[in-house]
Amino acid sequence: MYIDFYKNRQMKRFTTALLLNLGIITGWANLSRAESVATAPEELTEIVESIEQAANDKNIEEVLEYYSQDFTHTDGLNVDTLAKALTQMWKTYPRLKYNTEIESWSEQGGQLVAETKTTVRGVQNNNGRIVRLNSTIRSRQYFEQQKLVRQEILSEQSRLTSGENPPQVQISAPTTVTTGQRYNFDLIVNQPLGDRVLLGGVQENKTASNLYLNPPALELEPLPAGGIYKTAIAPLLPDSNWLSAILVRGDGITMIAHRVNVEEKPAPAKK
Repeated sequence: MYIDFYKNRQMKRFTTALLLNLGIITGWANLSRAESVATAPEELTEIVESIEQAANDKNIEEVLEYYSQDFTHTDGLNVDTLAKALTQMWKTYPRLKYNTEIESWSEQGGQLVAETKTTVRGVQNNNGRIVRLNSTIRSRQYFEQQKLVRQEILSEQSRLTSGENPPQVQISAPTTVTTGQRYNFDLIVNQPLGDRVLLGGVQENKTASNLYLNPPALELEPLPAGGIYKTAIAPLLPDSNWLSAILVRGDGITMIAHRVNVEEKPAPAKK
């Protein structure tokens, strides 16, 4: 029963897209002269609050009013793909709720730049089975003439759970690595398995706009070690990857999506 549920409702990458669409996301360049949220211009706080309210109202037209037609995103998303992802996400989670906090801000070349933390919570009833979504994203967003013109993601992690007792998972994974670096992605189930069977799967994918609406499937296999332990090697060029995993037990399912940003490895210091 749970495996059938997984095949029909695996953790979709557009759990991220819904966050991206809110104007709450952007990349890994360093802010110059970052300021405290207490000094944020009223113009900036009003835009962020208005986008959040429009999203909570599920008003796609109002959300898109705050996006530039030339909007760009590091994953290749644009206004059209964002709108499709949001609409689909709201259909799946009709009571989805967003909360965004500005953590710092700056002004760069006539643009207002905000670093934000966004949490998203949602519940859906899938033929009597309750599915809970929890996502957290830290991002940087660039505004010009009261329009969002660019977004980059700093960190991202989403979790879906279902069942009476979904596996309680401890996650160990970096949010940023350097090119060519070896790193670990570990999901450790905290509860003892006893005589229960634990199944799981993990996959690594380069971030891309097509995966928001068409995520690949994960293959399940027995996990005798009580979790998932994966070693990965970062690509040789700066990039951004999704690590997706699922843990299936007879009494519940937990699914995780975790983003790893890949930065250029610093050149060795000259002697």
